[in-house]
Formats: sequence, structure tokens, C-alpha cells
Amino acid sequence: MSSMLEDLINFCSKLPGLGPRSSRRLVLYLLKNKNTLLENFIQSLSTVKEGLSNCEECGNIDVSSPCSVCIDIKRVKNKICVVEEVADLWAIEKSKSFNGVYHVLGGVLSAIDGVGPDQLNIKSLIMKSKNSIIEEIIIATNATSEGQLTGQYVADQFSKTNIF
Repeated sequence: MSSMLEDLINFCSKLPGLGPRSSRRLVLYLLKNKNTLLENFIQSLSTVKEGLSNCEECGNIDVSSPCSVCIDIKRVKNKICVVEEVADLWAIEKSKSFNGVYHVLGGVLSAIDGVGPDQLNIKSLIMKSKNSIIEEIIIATNATSEGQLTGQYVADQFSKTNIF
């Protein structure tokens, strides 16, 4: 096998949910369909790279900033759901169970990984809350120890600033 193929398989195996065997199958499938599928895949990746950005208000990924969620006039602007990652925002949106706006932290606090409060979008959440009338903040971090710690830290920041 050529080193180019090995490099591509190794790269794909670093993607979430893909191990070496799945990556090998993916690469072989793309190569088998290189005249139809591979060109479209490359074009899609290029379009995504050039066209998407993070929303300046909430941290979502969209083609515009502010994103489609933030500019939606049907949204309740005084209700914020705080999530760890964009994937969490998308999951809640898919459920159609929340009609407010979001704030993506960009991760969780983790001493082991060297992620402290300054690496997360916590300050911008506090500033957003100070600059507008917020009635409810839902902290929707994951039920892991890091997620719970991050949620508690965010809640403590609000109690320190006397916003609520």
C-alpha cells in the first residue's frame, strides 16, 4: 500500500467514531467511487472550510454570524441554554424542545487536559447576561464529572456577579 493511502487512512482513523478498519473501508469506498463521490466530497469539504464560521453571539457554526438561531425573531431572547459544544446545541435543536437562544462554552473545565475558565467562553456569557435582560439560564452541560464541575463553575460566576 502506498504511503499516501496509509496517511489518508491514518488521518481518517483520528476522526471520532472511526478506527483503523472503518477508516480503511471509508477510503476504499471513496476510491472505488472516485469519479462520482470523491469529487463531490472534496468540493463539500472546500465549501465548508470557506463558508462556515462561528457565531459571534452564541458560538454556533453557521454560514452567517449571527447564526440562524440568534436572528430568529421567534426565539425567546431572555432565555439562554448553556451547552458544552456545538453538537449539544444541534441535538437540542433537533428535538425542538427549546425556544430560547444558546451559548456554546467550547468544552469543559479539565485540570488533566489543562482547560481552565479562560479557555472557555464563560466571560462572554457573563457579559451577555449583564448587557441584556435575562430571565432564565439553563445550564445543559453533560452529566460527566467535568460537565458537572463546569456547570457549577458557571452557576457560581452568576452568583458572584449578582446577575440573578
